[in-house]
Amino acid sequence: MEIKPKVAVLFGFGINCDRETAAVFDLAGAESERVHVNNFVNGKRDLSEFHILAVPGGFSFGDHLGSGRLLGNRMRYAMREQLTNFVASGKPIIGICNGFQVLVKTGLLPGREIPDFEQRASLTLNNSGRYEDRWVTLEFDSESPCIWTKGITRIECPVRHGEGKFVMPSQSDLDDLDNNHQLVTRYVDPSTDIGKGITDTPLPFPICPNGSIRNIAGICDPTGLVFGLMPHPEAAYATFLHPHHTRNAVNTEILGECMQIFENAVKYVQSNI
Repeated sequence: MEIKPKVAVLFGFGINCDRETAAVFDLAGAESERVHVNNFVNGKRDLSEFHILAVPGGFSFGDHLGSGRLLGNRMRYAMREQLTNFVASGKPIIGICNGFQVLVKTGLLPGREIPDFEQRASLTLNNSGRYEDRWVTLEFDSESPCIWTKGITRIECPVRHGEGKFVMPSQSDLDDLDNNHQLVTRYVDPSTDIGKGITDTPLPFPICPNGSIRNIAGICDPTGLVFGLMPHPEAAYATFLHPHHTRNAVNTEILGECMQIFENAVKYVQSNI
């Protein structure tokens, strides 16, 4: 009998996409539980109780000192041992939007095979200078080690952020990630052929909604277990959530393509842990 993976979905301090994220994991076949960050920090709960960790979107600590900075530091220092053991046990972690910012600020992304919690990248203000709430098209690196995105070529889902521009200190840092296939997903022009949209050439607004270097929308760590992305796949779990769903051909499927991200993690746990 297959296990039902247990998912810890963080909440508290301005995280506000926790219920949607938990619901989508339940739809994917897992058993989710919303756990306040403080319960891991003060030792009431431990990450070892769970198979998957999800850091949802929102505005943790009101984005004071920068998006994800304070929650990232709280996790980096107060949950360091738990997070290290979690990754060492081969358990998946996902960070969505503010959760991606948090994982970058903790140093788990782009990370090392053995986490050292050193920050090597950042997510900064959108080139537009404002909060962007719009749908985007994403394409995925088929050679990426990311366990979350296996078998996915292209999806559409919304972005909702003011600080989504992915940056690193040098082009060589980006080259290293690219060579390791850690640049998991990029914003692409929807008019391109599926599977041929990824480009390093800067795409115009709003195709790339934030000016992210190389149109990066999400990355993984070297193990492929830790994945972060700015867009919200949990907000596009059903076909009827797409703004053009009434204009397209009739789709008898209820669950959308974005569900595969969460289903992949569930299947990975069932096969490997």
